[in-house]
Amino acid sequence: MRSRPGIKSAFCALAWLMLAVACGHPAENGQSGMEYARWFSILPDRSVVLRTPGGETDTLQGPFRRIVCMSSSYVGFLEAIGADSTVAAVSGLQFLGNTKVKAVEAGYDAALNYEAILKAGPDLFLTYSVSSAEPPYLAKLRELGIRCATVSEHLESHPLARAEYVKFFGALTGREAAADSVFCTVRDRYLALVQPSAGKKVLINIPYADQWFVPGGDNYMTRLIRDAGGILLGAVPGKQESSVIGLETAFRYAQEADIWLHPGWCSTREQLRRVHPLFSEFPVLEKEVWNNTLQRTPGGGNRFWETGPVHPDWVLEDLTRIFSGSVTDSLHYYLPVE
Repeated sequence: MRSRPGIKSAFCALAWLMLAVACGHPAENGQSGMEYARWFSILPDRSVVLRTPGGETDTLQGPFRRIVCMSSSYVGFLEAIGADSTVAAVSGLQFLGNTKVKAVEAGYDAALNYEAILKAGPDLFLTYSVSSAEPPYLAKLRELGIRCATVSEHLESHPLARAEYVKFFGALTGREAAADSVFCTVRDRYLALVQPSAGKKVLINIPYADQWFVPGGDNYMTRLIRDAGGILLGAVPGKQESSVIGLETAFRYAQEADIWLHPGWCSTREQLRRVHPLFSEFPVLEKEVWNNTLQRTPGGGNRFWETGPVHPDWVLEDLTRIFSGSVTDSLHYYLPVE
C-alpha cells in the first residue's frame, strides 16, 4: 500500500472525521470501526481494510477507475453513488438491470473470460467467496497483473451492515461524501420504519434442487422480516446460515403461516400448485402470497438482488406494508402472487 504522508494525510483524516460526525451516530461495531459492518473498515487516509472470517486482511488504496464486479450488488452500490461508470466487467451481464453500464461479460468462477477482462483494462477485480478458501481463479488474475480483492458483504447479517458497504465503494472511487449521504439517508429511514411484532407468521421459499432452505434466526432476510413485524417460521435462533426442512415440516408451517414470501419463480398460485401436489393443500396458499419479482430484468435477473442490499429501507417498507395490509399502490420490489 502506498501511504499519503504529510499535509494530505492530515486533510484526509479531517475529512474522514467530518464524514463520521455528519451521520450523527457513534460507531457501534468495535471490531471494524463502522456503525454496522463487520468485515471492512476505512482508515483516516481513505484506504480500505478488508477482513475475512479466516482472519486474513487486505488493504486497498483508491481511487480505482475500472472495476470488475463479480456480484450485481457491487454494481448497485456503485450506481447509488453515481460511480457506475467505473464498472468495466460484470459476471452475468445479461441479468443486470442497470442499462447505463457499459461493460463486458466477465464470465463465472472457473469459466472466467480472461481475455475480455484484460481488454476491459481493470485496475481492480472484486469478488466474493462462499467458503474459507480463496477462489482459485484469483491466482491467475494476479499473474496477469490485475489487483484482486475478496469482499465479505454477503456474510453480513444486519441489513444496515450490508448497506454500509456503500461507504466501501465510496472510498474505492473517491466518492466518500456521496456514499456517506446515501448511507445516512438509508439508515435513518430504515430505523424509522422498524415495527414491533405484528404476529404475522411467514413461510418463506420453495424447494430448490429438492431442498427447502429457511434462513437462520440471525440471517439478513430474517432480520428484515422481524423488523417489519413478522415472524419467520423455522428460523433457528442464533444461526445465520440457512437450514433445510422437509416437506412435512413445510406443511406444518403452512398451517400456521399468514403470508408466504419468495415462492421461487412462481407468479401465480396455479404455478405453485404445479411445483408440488402437496402445495394445493397448503392453507397459506389461500391467504397472502408475495414474491420479490416486481423488478425482474429483461435478461432474467432481479433488481431485488442488485439494488436491495444498498436500499434495505425499500425492502423493509414493502414488507411493513404487506404485513400491515396497507398495500394500496405499487411497491418497490414485491408483487402479489395471483
